[in-house]
Amino acid sequence: MKSNLHMYVMAVPLLTAFMVNICGLYNRKVIAPMVLGALGLSSLLAVIVLNRTLTLGSLSYTVGAWTPPGGIELLVDPLSALMLLLISAVAFIATFAALPCVKRDLEDRQHIFFTLYLILIAGLMGLVLTADAFNLYVMLEITSITTYGLIALGRGRAPLSSFNYIIMGSVAASFYLLGVGYLYLLTGTLNMAHIATYLPALQGSAALATALAFILVGLWIKMAFFPLHGWLPRAYSDAPDGAGVLIAPLMTKVTVYLMIRLMFTFQSPEFQLVNMDIHNLIVWVAAIGIICASSLALAQRNLKLMLTYIIIAEVGYMVGGAWLANEQGMIGTILHIVNDALMTLCLFLAAVAIAYRTGSLQFESLKGLYRRMPWTMAAFTIGAFAMIGVPPTAGFFSKWYLLLGGIESGQWIYVIALIFSSLVNAILFFRIIEFAYFQKAEDEPAHPQGLRMEAPMMILVPLLLSATALILIGLGTGPLVENLISLTIPSGFFG
Repeated sequence: MKSNLHMYVMAVPLLTAFMVNICGLYNRKVIAPMVLGALGLSSLLAVIVLNRTLTLGSLSYTVGAWTPPGGIELLVDPLSALMLLLISAVAFIATFAALPCVKRDLEDRQHIFFTLYLILIAGLMGLVLTADAFNLYVMLEITSITTYGLIALGRGRAPLSSFNYIIMGSVAASFYLLGVGYLYLLTGTLNMAHIATYLPALQGSAALATALAFILVGLWIKMAFFPLHGWLPRAYSDAPDGAGVLIAPLMTKVTVYLMIRLMFTFQSPEFQLVNMDIHNLIVWVAAIGIICASSLALAQRNLKLMLTYIIIAEVGYMVGGAWLANEQGMIGTILHIVNDALMTLCLFLAAVAIAYRTGSLQFESLKGLYRRMPWTMAAFTIGAFAMIGVPPTAGFFSKWYLLLGGIESGQWIYVIALIFSSLVNAILFFRIIEFAYFQKAEDEPAHPQGLRMEAPMMILVPLLLSATALILIGLGTGPLVENLISLTIPSGFFG
């Protein structure tokens, strides 16, 4: 169905970015209402788009009225509509916490920060909406460049971490662009649906295999798939708090979505993207990555650094699940994209709240936090339980689907990796709970009323909201899977 409504979801933050850059330079008080208003409107429009795709089917808009495959098509189906809502909702919630952090850390550069911030969000939405392989590359670069800038605004070694990210991001972009170039030489088109019509005749072609390999490697670097993860821990942990609450929940998850989108578009009964040996190899690498990243998380003594290695392990969950070649694994992967975005949002918001009050995220500084910041630590505990996979939180149900998919496909190494990672997460988070609940800080006052030091409401409220969402989505997993996620998988995709 022809419609341009989904374009406005992306256009609102993009246009607001330019207004923030101009108006915010002269009056910083207008930044917060402009940013929150734009993201609130985008979230509302994303809900409407999701409802329309479920009732009317896919919505398509051709930019500049140039008919595909020559023109650029913006296409939204139930899966991309779900991602559009996830991006806008997470960004809207994260922004409440970002505002006080940016005001504190970047007082004279707020307009620059939120200009990049809104362009990043628009770029993420563009990644979800585009149906053109080259336009996808352009959106990847928009999101990458704005992320580099946001990270570089941080203090200390943040510029160096951003530079390392630039190096790896440029390598990833080169791989992806080379792959798209090969595809264009083979098919003469850049529209992804149009490319798919040529692929059955090219089955077994070495050039096609090279093109697809380059594209996948580029995406795997962008999502920090082990062992291509080296840039992520320092980049995410050194980023300003206001940027981390947006980048950490969304960047890797959107890139995993892109991999799944290419799988759904290119694979068909007439064309298999890769053979089963490659499927098995990818799942094995994902399992090894889960085990290694979880083990590396055990060695950390800083809360935010620990969370970054958990993110890398979670990427292994989703990549492995997507390549299990069965419906349970794919449902688990898509569900885990949603759940992991919210789990990471919750935990990073908790880290921001703790850092805002204590000034440190070293484990030793967490002593007594359950008495000093009870609401913050209650939300942190829910996020931790979700990451471990404790029912009825959302994390349990997506892991359950992934485990079922691993068992069904006979990928026992993947099943073992999931169980191992969950056990390691339990050790990691209960170690923090032990510090924060059972140990007392050296300067802790004797009277209970002198203990309370909760973060500002602009940080605490979105934190509590994200923790509540983890429970509600967990309780509503059945309807969510049946009425939405199962509909996103193309019929006949698994033969």
